Amino acid sequence: MTDSMHRILVVEDDLAICAVLQTLFEGDGFRTVAVGTCRDAISFAQLQRPDVCIVDLGLPDMDGLRFIEEVRTWSAVPIIVLTARTQEPQRLAAFEAGADDYIIKPFSGLELIARLRAITRRLARRNRPEAVLHLGSVEVNLETRETRGPEGKVLKLTPLEHRILECLVQHAGALVTHEQIMNEVWGPQLADLRSLRVYVASLRRKLERDPAQPQYILTEVGVGYRLVSDGE
Repeated sequence: MTDSMHRILVVEDDLAICAVLQTLFEGDGFRTVAVGTCRDAISFAQLQRPDVCIVDLGLPDMDGLRFIEEVRTWSAVPIIVLTARTQEPQRLAAFEAGADDYIIKPFSGLELIARLRAITRRLARRNRPEAVLHLGSVEVNLETRETRGPEGKVLKLTPLEHRILECLVQHAGALVTHEQIMNEVWGPQLADLRSLRVYVASLRRKLERDPAQPQYILTEVGVGYRLVSDGE
């Protein structure tokens, strides 16, 4: 899929910002649809299935977090938060709800386009055959964002666990540094090595036969992690 085929849903009630974003995205080859309320955004996302969502948190009918939480019950569409909220708890709440990125207003158009392009590159990787990996009796599907255990039972992973696993799967077989994982999952301003280790330990409890002696999520001491699938 080329960039020109990607459709972006902008959820923003400020008409001036909508106009700026539409000009920015369409000038770079993306198709853009803008809506001003959370309810309209949820309805559009359900019916039209956009490729990426850009959402403000301060919407007139309800908080943008509601949009993220609702969409995450049925879709893995990438979501970028674009908001004036700067407090760390607010950013963490957005990531916990399922946001993929968080950009604070006023924003750089060039940076926003760069992040959007990074997400569409990941979309392209998800749609390749290797988007499905097997870790023993566990199947990880990046396209559907589902992880299944024995007998096809869905394993319940948190949004942050999903993103860490997704990062490792996309680089399966290669060493992924702590910094790279933290930047992709939390962003450079929220990097937290202790939290990363806690989430990796939780993933191992859910995915590994023996979490104390992992076979698939391997530790490279002092550097990062390496995911080894059955095909490697």
